[in-house]
Amino acid sequence: MLSRSYRSHASHLPYQRHPLGRVVAVVLTTAALTAAAVLPASAAASTKKPAPDPAAQHSVRGGVSDQNFYFVMADRFSNGTTSNDDGGLGPDPMVSGFDPTRKGFFNGGDLKGLQDQLDYIQGMGTNALWLTPSFKNKAVQGDGTLGNSSAGYHGYWVTDFTQIDPHLGTNAELKTLIDAAHARGMKVYFDIITNHTADVIQYQETSSAPYISKETEPYRTAAGEVFDDRDYAGTQDFPALDAATSFPYTPVVPAAEKDIKIPSWLNDPTLYHNRGNTNFAGEDSLYGDFFGLDDLFTENPKVVNGMMDVYKTWIRDFGIDGFRIDTMKHVNDEFWQQFGPQVLSYAKEQGKDEFFMFGEVFDTSKTVTSKFTTKNKMQAVLDFGFQGAARSFASQGSKASGLADFFDGDDWYTDADSNVYQLPTFLGNHDMGRIGTFIAQDNPGASDAELVERDELAHELMYFSRGNPVIYYGDEQGFTGAGGDQDSRQTMFASKVQEYLDDDLLGTNATHATDNFNTEHPLYKKISELAALAADHPTLRTGAQQDRYAADGAGIYAFSRIDAKEQREYIVAVNNSETAQTAVIPTYEAKQPFKLVYGEAAKNAKSGQDAKLAVTVPPLSAVVYEAAGRLATSKAAPAVVLKKPVTAAGDATRQKVTADVDGNSFYEVTFQARTAGGDWASIGTDDNAPYQVFHDVSSLESGTSVEYRAVVLDNRGQTSASEPRSGVVGEPTQPETVTVAGSLNTELGCAEDWQPSCEQGLMSYEPTHRLWQLNVPNLPAGTYEFKAALNGTWDENYGAGGELNGPNVVLTHPGGAATFLYDHATNVISAVTAGPQPAAVSVPGSLNSELGCSGDWMPDCAQAQLQLDPADGIWKLSVPNLAAGSYEFKAAINGSWAENYGLGGAPNGSNIALKHDGGPVTFRYDPAGHLVTVR
Repeated sequence: MLSRSYRSHASHLPYQRHPLGRVVAVVLTTAALTAAAVLPASAAASTKKPAPDPAAQHSVRGGVSDQNFYFVMADRFSNGTTSNDDGGLGPDPMVSGFDPTRKGFFNGGDLKGLQDQLDYIQGMGTNALWLTPSFKNKAVQGDGTLGNSSAGYHGYWVTDFTQIDPHLGTNAELKTLIDAAHARGMKVYFDIITNHTADVIQYQETSSAPYISKETEPYRTAAGEVFDDRDYAGTQDFPALDAATSFPYTPVVPAAEKDIKIPSWLNDPTLYHNRGNTNFAGEDSLYGDFFGLDDLFTENPKVVNGMMDVYKTWIRDFGIDGFRIDTMKHVNDEFWQQFGPQVLSYAKEQGKDEFFMFGEVFDTSKTVTSKFTTKNKMQAVLDFGFQGAARSFASQGSKASGLADFFDGDDWYTDADSNVYQLPTFLGNHDMGRIGTFIAQDNPGASDAELVERDELAHELMYFSRGNPVIYYGDEQGFTGAGGDQDSRQTMFASKVQEYLDDDLLGTNATHATDNFNTEHPLYKKISELAALAADHPTLRTGAQQDRYAADGAGIYAFSRIDAKEQREYIVAVNNSETAQTAVIPTYEAKQPFKLVYGEAAKNAKSGQDAKLAVTVPPLSAVVYEAAGRLATSKAAPAVVLKKPVTAAGDATRQKVTADVDGNSFYEVTFQARTAGGDWASIGTDDNAPYQVFHDVSSLESGTSVEYRAVVLDNRGQTSASEPRSGVVGEPTQPETVTVAGSLNTELGCAEDWQPSCEQGLMSYEPTHRLWQLNVPNLPAGTYEFKAALNGTWDENYGAGGELNGPNVVLTHPGGAATFLYDHATNVISAVTAGPQPAAVSVPGSLNSELGCSGDWMPDCAQAQLQLDPADGIWKLSVPNLAAGSYEFKAAINGSWAENYGLGGAPNGSNIALKHDGGPVTFRYDPAGHLVTVR
């Protein structure tokens, strides 16, 4: 069986002085993920062979599950002709924006240069070319001085959404480039913007324009009546507005620019939010001006329809194959719920059956990013979480189990028409910086050879794991740079920018003083090799991914890839240790021969009687084995049992629905849901254990009962279905008290053990995390048993696995601090112990500037650092007077984002929200449960 859950069917007395029922150990540290466990007794294989259930489906795979993207900034790639360098605006760089000696100005690359280099681009196995925005931009923005201005070379300051920027070429040259790419079997993706335009609108009242909230100054109709724009979002209705009276700031357009934007409707100032500059948190992240850029009123149907018309034209007239969508996080949900389906439908009408859109949601939390592909009906988002996990593993030598934890959250993306396999994955980009930069920063003093090995390891992980890999132009030439944004936007052609000339390149003696299109560069060759391998073995691109093994430290992370049709298993093992490592990795089949198809390892291997495969992986490298034979077909479809549907941790608008499946083979589980009087509807198909979906129930009222069922499809086309099980929408009513009751109560100070009403065993409720917590600063060494007792009695109690009246949880404790956590959504109680204390803990977030930091979201800011209290082992930061406001933050470890914890103590989790009335506040971080609480 591939489920990692445990379910007991024995009954237990609620209160005894001797052990309460069967003992079940709780694993406190991860040594390995074997994806094998004891099966529920009720899930014994059925001897019946019912007709296939028509509800059974295959996991979704689109034509975009096999894309190798090359992400390129046209101005920085290749200069095909110098005739367009100044965009026809003349020699003054403050007018034309062209200055090849400055990193913030146009440097000369163009569309013709891109077309001239298609051989080079395709040589890496690229089949999808992604261009940064190429529409006509406001050439220069700033204060009018050369030192404090920059140019629109990046494409994000659009004035004309119908024309290619003249610095890059013409519309005709774009069509020629697209046709040339299509002739090679390559797709072309456009980077598009719906959130804002160039900075044209000014405010009559001020030039600094701090954000003004809707609570302080609501919107008003042209008649002066207060209204809430959210009441109209997603409809075709909207009140008439007056630029002079409807907004908190009065928008003013300079006379010289009153008609600068195309289409002409963009020149209407009432189609913008006009609330001032965003702080990137809370309400203002949706309504504020993005670094002063004019923020479109995307709740207004004129904007929604206008943007759809713009981008439909590019599909119709130029044959664009898809869009990457900028700043998706800063646009309201209702916009995407209309834009995505309608644009996709239009593209299909134009013969673009594989049209694909993916958005930029700059967040590492899957609870946040996944809503854009589920609730908001878009196809995919860029996988920022993967970028952080890959850097942590390949560059920083973090625990291999961290990768397993990351991939375990993939089911957040599963719904009826999309899943995680469509997500583009990447290692660095034009905003945050390059993977080469991160590796050099993370490994000071390392040899060039080691830096290249780590770079290759990161790319191996990206090409062999789920998703569509993205190469940021120049990474294949070992580009680095001093950081993100302008420092990560070097030219591929010979540069005159001094900052770029000072860069060290990985894997070569070359510099930016010469062209860098070297097809013999070790990273170019490695990327080409990885793409060719995936082309020869398409399962490595589209196959289901199953976690198999993860070391509890630097070492091997292993996973399977298997195609639903081919049924041939591949084992991928990546090693981030600086020494060779050996692991015994579970597989689907016993005594199955495997052959090496990638890496330096034994050419042949064979799984044992226990279906485990011994693999040795050299340091900082990867190996891939392919099974010689296909999986044996099932004799009968396995039985399936639904667990209790519960409110998902981290998002109360999602229901976590999990199924236990019998057997040890490749299965696909389709989940269905219905409300009272409704029909069954698919909510997603999962093809790896644990089998689960996170059902979006945001449209249902709290307290609504939803019925669920699961249907298993085996590899012989046979099906079996679970009994239905109901869940209730919304946060469960919390108990009055929760007590850690067990053999440790006397150590806590209780009069005797197993006391459900003992005051010292009472947990405190943390509403931010929706968890109950008890921190014990110094629990003596020993082996203890305990349960969660609710409301001071044994009438309602939960044991291992959250089972009502279930078996005791066991804690073998070395002595010292311990933290107990109880989640009433799942009824699971657990004990966690902290490892070595970190060197530093901080609370980076949107409140950092209020603390005295130079900016927000700064994990290394001195004013955001917590101090360890040795009395209870808790890190604390007391702020005497935090200004009133709505804030978001996380816990960052050791002054960087490499290790961070969000809502519920989740690694790379959702931001933690704080609505503060003003005054003193204390932040507390518990290193055992990784919870940050505010008092």
